[in-house]
Amino acid sequence: MKLLYPEIFSNVSNVSSLFSLPNRDDVNQSGEISGLNLGYNTVAPKEEIDQNFDYLFNELGWERSSLAIANQVHGTVVRRVSAPGVFDATDGLITIQPGITLGIRVADCAAILAGDPVSHIVGAFHAGWKGAAGGIVPKGIQEMVTLGADPEEILIYISPCISVENFEVGEEVAEKFPDRFVDRTSFKKPHVDLKGFILWQLLNSGVRQDHIEVSTECTVANSEFYSYRRERDRAGRMLGMIKINE
Repeated sequence: MKLLYPEIFSNVSNVSSLFSLPNRDDVNQSGEISGLNLGYNTVAPKEEIDQNFDYLFNELGWERSSLAIANQVHGTVVRRVSAPGVFDATDGLITIQPGITLGIRVADCAAILAGDPVSHIVGAFHAGWKGAAGGIVPKGIQEMVTLGADPEEILIYISPCISVENFEVGEEVAEKFPDRFVDRTSFKKPHVDLKGFILWQLLNSGVRQDHIEVSTECTVANSEFYSYRRERDRAGRMLGMIKINE
């Protein structure tokens, strides 16, 4: 199974993280949505998604029963969790509890995986344009700091997501971002640099640049990823996960 393991956490023994890929050629080829689709909000039946989750966790050797996952609504609610489960109307999760796996699902939005290996605090945040413009990333970092994290110790992974070349928006969306992150000259309509904006927010939150890994991959341009903008209702969902190891 192909999975992405963030390099930023590769030398950290007490934090584990990963980002799932569709694996369309190897997993669930005859499903309603082929591949490792982990989105219950897709057209695939619940049984298919359950099987995909079981397959993933069995392959990893992780406990699915330890998963805390957000039922995302493109908002800015960040919850501190101490037990697994599904958390409604939530786009960010934070825990200090070892063994609890935090999960965020995406298909063009960015999954932000954050961990302070010194203070043993991890977070996972869902940042599409609404969440990013609403400030979910700095809010999530501040919640981690409130729990005892040090911004200069926090390590960050920004997952594959839509690139500025493919993120065409209307002016009503573009105006929600600082002008430096909106390209109004290269294309017929404005294009937003989501990754650049999130990086800027993280730096302004006190996170060190050398503690941030930004994926260069665009989910729209690369069919190796699920992309809602490219596939619409046929798009599955990928999963970013992070946990404090027991």
